Amino acid sequence: MDLRQLSALVAIADHGSFSAAAKALYTVQSNVSGHISRLERELGVTLIDRTGRGLTNEGMMVLERARRIQREFEGIAADIASLGTTVAGDARIGVIGTTARWLMPLVLRALGRDHPLVHAILAEGTTSNLVPRLLSGALDAAIVHLPVDEPELRVVPLFAEDLVVITPADHPLATVSEVSLRTLSAYPLLLPPHGTALRRVIDRAVHTAGVTLIAQAEIDGVRLLASLAQEGFGPTIVPTTTVPIWVTGEFRRVAVPELPRRVVGWVQSRRPAAAAPAKATLDVLRNVIAEHAAEQPGVYLDELIPLATR
Repeated sequence: MDLRQLSALVAIADHGSFSAAAKALYTVQSNVSGHISRLERELGVTLIDRTGRGLTNEGMMVLERARRIQREFEGIAADIASLGTTVAGDARIGVIGTTARWLMPLVLRALGRDHPLVHAILAEGTTSNLVPRLLSGALDAAIVHLPVDEPELRVVPLFAEDLVVITPADHPLATVSEVSLRTLSAYPLLLPPHGTALRRVIDRAVHTAGVTLIAQAEIDGVRLLASLAQEGFGPTIVPTTTVPIWVTGEFRRVAVPELPRRVVGWVQSRRPAAAAPAKATLDVLRNVIAEHAAEQPGVYLDELIPLATR
């Protein structure tokens, strides 16, 4: 077994076919086929379903470890390249879309200034799909909604944020700075669908308050909810960083004290440990948050949920 064989398996999983894997690896298809055949003979199992159905169950088992081995090799190279004061290499970071809109412009600017040889590779997603990608080795770290209950991951809480109402400027709710859930229940709202993480949080608070919210429409996408509210289609409830302070327009931000705060954090594998580029990215991220949190309404650094710390 060697790294070329494992790299061929990962490439097939990522690109969907032997030919596409060969292109990604800058080789010919016969080399990829040969690597996979030798790996299958050595392990005594079939890794690829040649009828076009992808990896077998055994192939998926090997793939998970192959990604981790690849990440360790990349980490060795990155750590050696980062000896001394210069950090160099790839940092593959997942990030939830709501937080990305606020933080990523600031982080990328600071990362380019402080560590110009770190190459950031960002992947947007939800917490539920970023965590499995992190565990599989496809990502070095991720910025997600906490809590995350995975013993293999190290969790670093970053900030807490309010859930707020974003409302068009010509709506009655735009005349107040704070609203109760009971008052909110009198107006049709743009809401996330039942079963989504944000809707579950809202529904628990609404149940505690003993009221029912009216759904004008249900929208599966937090940034789309905010955009529609900003465009005048009606008020919605979203995390405050969904609308960064530099976004302007004919809308208002209204506090809802009965809604719980969301905690956002950084997660990374305990083993293998994150390589130097990911560590540098976390340092930059924390510095950026410390510098800019006070500028963004409804963001807090001193009230992180104890459950989120591990």
